Amino acid sequence: GYLYIPCRLTEAQEKASSDILRAYKSGKNVLVYAVCGAGKTELVYKVIEYTLQKGGKVGFAIPRRDVVIELAKRLTGAFKNYKVTSVYGGNTNLLIGDIICLTTHQLFRYPHYFDLLILDEIDAFPYKNNFVLKNIFIRSVKGNYVLMSATPSDEEIEEYQKDGNSLVTLFKRHHGKPIPVPKIMVSFRFVLLILLVIKGRKYLQENLPFLIFVGSIGDCETLYKFLKNLLKPGYFVHSKCKERKKIIDDFRDGKYKFLVTTAVLERGVTLKNLQVIVFDSDSNLYEKSTLIQIAGRVGRTKDAPSGEVIFMGKRKTKDMVAAIKEIERCNSML
Repeated sequence: GYLYIPCRLTEAQEKASSDILRAYKSGKNVLVYAVCGAGKTELVYKVIEYTLQKGGKVGFAIPRRDVVIELAKRLTGAFKNYKVTSVYGGNTNLLIGDIICLTTHQLFRYPHYFDLLILDEIDAFPYKNNFVLKNIFIRSVKGNYVLMSATPSDEEIEEYQKDGNSLVTLFKRHHGKPIPVPKIMVSFRFVLLILLVIKGRKYLQENLPFLIFVGSIGDCETLYKFLKNLLKPGYFVHSKCKERKKIIDDFRDGKYKFLVTTAVLERGVTLKNLQVIVFDSDSNLYEKSTLIQIAGRVGRTKDAPSGEVIFMGKRKTKDMVAAIKEIERCNSML
């Protein structure tokens, strides 16, 4: 009898999952480098089950609270016989459970506590380059940890392997199809706005949902004001929107066909047939890893494994080119 509902893993996922468990059993920490859409969460189910059977305490930390809520639902469904607790700012009444899903900020409550601590999205704000949070993370580990990322830097990989830890890679999405390779459109701003409307109308005609990413909250609202009478039905969403969850749910349900958004939707969204445009992709805000994450929103489902990703900017940047190179490199390993 399983302690959790086993999910169907592909051969590549099965191998990665066993490698993680083997490393953990031999007292090693693990870095999981898996492309966007590879099914990272499912890869750690085996090691979670093993730790729970041994009576150990499991933590699953993520930088952003939206993703904590989403993840706790998934783990509750998978580990039916166990108590899954969510802990994030504004939700700290219940701090104990068999599996504790929490934001990285909340780890300060658990010094030397977790036998297994999993940290997903190590490259996401606010965890990335934050030494205080890194120290809090290390301090809360009693046993070993598993780090997960779709875009670890070469330095991180190198530094990690030096310490005798274990690196597990998975360059195959769960459906086995390649990650869509972004296209670049470079022109003057007013030309890009016209191209954006033309593309948007094409997607609406073909009934394809799409996201338009912009760099700031101000740009998000300004661009939506410009588009709202030209493309319908759509809306905007950013971290300061009170109704953020409702807007995203309405988009998932098809009430809106597109959203203008900031980095708040850079992760954690899986939607069939989704298309993505990064507007002003030449802005300094868009590092290689951010662009890869955004591109990773597209083609995530088995029945719609492809789609379009467009980087629109006034010039081509080295980050745009590097993101495309990295995606092509991961695809070449399929």
